[in-house]
Amino acid sequence: MTHAEQHAPSGASPPEHAPPLLHVQNLHVAFGTKEAVSNLSFDLFPGEKYALVGESGSGKTVTALSILRLLRNAHTSGRMLFDGRDLMSLPEREMRGVRGRDIAMIFQEPMSALNPLQPIGRQIAESLELHEGLSRKAAWAGAVELLARMGIGEPARRADSFPHQLSGGQRQRAMIAMAVACKPRLLLADEPTTALDMGVRAQILALLGELQREYGLAVLLITHDLHLVRGFAQRIGVMRSGQLVEQGAMAAVFAQPCHPYTQALLASMPHRSARPLAADAPVVLRAQSLRVQFPAGGSWLHRRHHTVVRDVSLDLRAGETLGLVGESGSGKTTLAMALLGLQAIAGGEVRLAGMKLSTLSARGWRQARRKIQVVFQDPFSSLSPRRTIEQIVAEGLMIHAPGLSPAERRTRVVESLSAMQLEASVLPRFPHEFSGGQRQRIALARALIVEPAVLILDEPTSALDISVQHQILQLLAGLQEQRGLAYLFITHDLAVIAAMAHRIAVMHEGKVLEMGEAKQILHQPQHSYTKELLKAAALVLNGNDL
Repeated sequence: MTHAEQHAPSGASPPEHAPPLLHVQNLHVAFGTKEAVSNLSFDLFPGEKYALVGESGSGKTVTALSILRLLRNAHTSGRMLFDGRDLMSLPEREMRGVRGRDIAMIFQEPMSALNPLQPIGRQIAESLELHEGLSRKAAWAGAVELLARMGIGEPARRADSFPHQLSGGQRQRAMIAMAVACKPRLLLADEPTTALDMGVRAQILALLGELQREYGLAVLLITHDLHLVRGFAQRIGVMRSGQLVEQGAMAAVFAQPCHPYTQALLASMPHRSARPLAADAPVVLRAQSLRVQFPAGGSWLHRRHHTVVRDVSLDLRAGETLGLVGESGSGKTTLAMALLGLQAIAGGEVRLAGMKLSTLSARGWRQARRKIQVVFQDPFSSLSPRRTIEQIVAEGLMIHAPGLSPAERRTRVVESLSAMQLEASVLPRFPHEFSGGQRQRIALARALIVEPAVLILDEPTSALDISVQHQILQLLAGLQEQRGLAYLFITHDLAVIAAMAHRIAVMHEGKVLEMGEAKQILHQPQHSYTKELLKAAALVLNGNDL
């Protein structure tokens, strides 16, 4: 018996003799000589929610795209029966009728999947015209109705909006509206909540659940996030390197995983790692009544401003992690930029190691910047693609330690990379040659080589697989213990904050609504907004030891 067979579907599955809606048997997908999916078999029953879980490169998305036959330059073999029809042998003309009408897909990144040149209403209406034969006017009315059903406010106005004019959550809702427009029988949801705020993520999952019950859809949820699937799906399949290594009822797999890879994934979920803070730890960063404004039009005599950060005050001590949480647009990153001196402030002051930043000279600013560094959310866009890893990591030393010889500088670079568990062989290589986790380690090495006292971490693990996220969090915890670093950890992931933070500040519409010890905020929140955040993250925080 294989690991994938050990957890056979249990009571959470449809009736034993119900025929599967989708039957995948011995699916193989290869690109040239590289096999992306190997010997994959699973069934999906009518009205069932099945989660396909695995890390990047495991073959999840390739599997979904092969169901719709959307792969190019791929050699595909095996059987794929949808309601008894062999999708592998259908003529392309018939397959076009299946796509959208019988099987629909929600793609991972709606900004790249939606047409930037057409209003979203037009894109939804197109599907209704094509598959339902509706007139242009009736299809437009149907699109507006669908947007309203998805919970988008002012649907008639939003139907005329282009994708870039919508928020991430609204774009994802529009993508779902397009997918369910023709009431398909099978919905393929490929990472539908990646990079969304916790509250929006919960809303999208709740919406998918409602649609599944209302329309009787079968849902294949594809994700690398184990947090999501536990409260959503009935059964789970775990993929690794193109193979299904384990599958079964959700509760059974989580309670008693059989395959070592599944066990490792579950062990990688964030656990409390914050060390107790010394009672005499000094304050290294202090903001008092900080306010940030952006111009919002008006004449030069009557200039209007939009306040993004409103009278925020906070302290950060040596060896402490302050978690800053809140939804997108709450002002978290703008506050971080103000603390770094990269964003002008309209009021208040920032003190770094006792220095008042607003009074510093150019030379004083250079000294101050050595004490505070930042690691951004996406290391691929923050690392220069034209510079080698050695040049990227050494850049801080060129500015802050110009007296070092080239040999001394290289030694320091190698030591910094070694602390990030990277070998000296990476020095001549470029950022595009590394994985997301490796690039984040390089970004950390660049920030820490100048030995700062404060490190601002802006969503440093949000786009990483759970095992890589675990490695980065463990690395950060170890560095903090060794060097007494202070972290301002910005994220919307409350599971990560629960693991890392000593204190938590909750931000909404530019204000810090609540701040206190991590345990108190997570278990006894005072503000209604914090309570809503925690409610949305209930599944994520499940099992976290505080």
